[in-house]
Amino acid sequence: MKTKDFKVKPLIAALLFASTLSAAQASDFFHQDTLTGDWEGARSAFVQQGVTLSGDYVSETAGVLNGGQSYGTRYAQQIRLGATFDLNRLFSADHAGTIQLTLNDRRGRSTSGDLVGNRLPIQEVYGGEYTRLSEFSYANWLVTPQLQYKLGLLAMGNDFGGLSILTNFMNAGFCAHPLSMSGGSGWGNYPNAHLGGELRYNFNDSWALQTAVFNVNPEENSESSRAFKPFAPGTTGYIVPVELIYNLHSALPGQYKLGYYFDSSNVARIDQPDQRANKRWGAYVLADQTVWQSTTLRSQNLHVFGQATTTDEATSTFRHWYSAGLVLNGPFAARPNDAIAIGYGRAVYNQHSRDNAVEGLRAKDELAAADAMNSLDIGEQLIEMTYTLQATPWLSVRPSVQYIKEPGAFSNKEIKDAWVTGVQVKVKF
Repeated sequence: MKTKDFKVKPLIAALLFASTLSAAQASDFFHQDTLTGDWEGARSAFVQQGVTLSGDYVSETAGVLNGGQSYGTRYAQQIRLGATFDLNRLFSADHAGTIQLTLNDRRGRSTSGDLVGNRLPIQEVYGGEYTRLSEFSYANWLVTPQLQYKLGLLAMGNDFGGLSILTNFMNAGFCAHPLSMSGGSGWGNYPNAHLGGELRYNFNDSWALQTAVFNVNPEENSESSRAFKPFAPGTTGYIVPVELIYNLHSALPGQYKLGYYFDSSNVARIDQPDQRANKRWGAYVLADQTVWQSTTLRSQNLHVFGQATTTDEATSTFRHWYSAGLVLNGPFAARPNDAIAIGYGRAVYNQHSRDNAVEGLRAKDELAAADAMNSLDIGEQLIEMTYTLQATPWLSVRPSVQYIKEPGAFSNKEIKDAWVTGVQVKVKF
């Protein structure tokens, strides 16, 4: 009997311990920063040694409720894996810098391309459906920590022309970067990377000025066979952005950016197709301003944002972009990490591009079609509303409703205005 008791009691204790541990793990699972956690301390140990590993998954499923070209639903996804190497910690050195490595994989189908026919992608993670090297860069400072530089293979849009508040949307027309930049020059946004270097000077906590030089190569990210070939042939020139940044530090903080970029590429003119231009350019103003802050809940505030861009009339089919909207963080006291966002945007088509298409139809004696095309609106308009549900620190679910007006403006087609619903899911590994 004593022998049996000796065997049973440890078994009961083990079961109680396992039950307690399981409950604790379940609690930690929903409160930890990432889906995979700390790997029993290994992840934190890597960070202490100078290696930070990261990863995330994003899916965007969107379907047409009314209008567009056809009904249906499309799914697109992105998986990103990255590693940041802090050389100061790795080699116990001062001023050694950091190395960033990022891989990206995209798969899926396009709701805009397959079902609606509009220019502003309904799913911002769609585009370039293959695995690629999205960044391999080295960053450090020169003379003073205020003067920072970055060199290597990277997307200039990671550091130029963006507002983080706009990641609350699913449509690429809003999401972080005005599309007129990449749609009218060699400007590269993530996940497309190009060889280049950046330089930034922080005057103080409020003001900063940055510039860069990047290789312009339309062939570099054109297909999967070039995804890991940063020195692929096809260079057309270089692009130089200059951006002034002002951060307002007050009870109602804000961020403002004024930028200009020059692209030396030799490209055909739109207004005179038989001639070529040896430059492309663009300019932009971006603003994100907090207009209300709760006195009882720090995470509860209201932002107003605005964007305005202009591009080279002679070479860019994407002439202007205007947008404005609101983002309410912490809409409910019980949901401090959620957000509600609504935005309006208008993308303006280059009138010279429309005129060329009309003249082509008239030359074929298709007068009725030419007159119909000429009567189309010169811009595509977008309204989007989202609700971001931050279910856990590592999981967010974002339903989206989008109304697309004049979706055929850029394709010179008469397409019915479209209502689209979708959902974006983000998971941090």
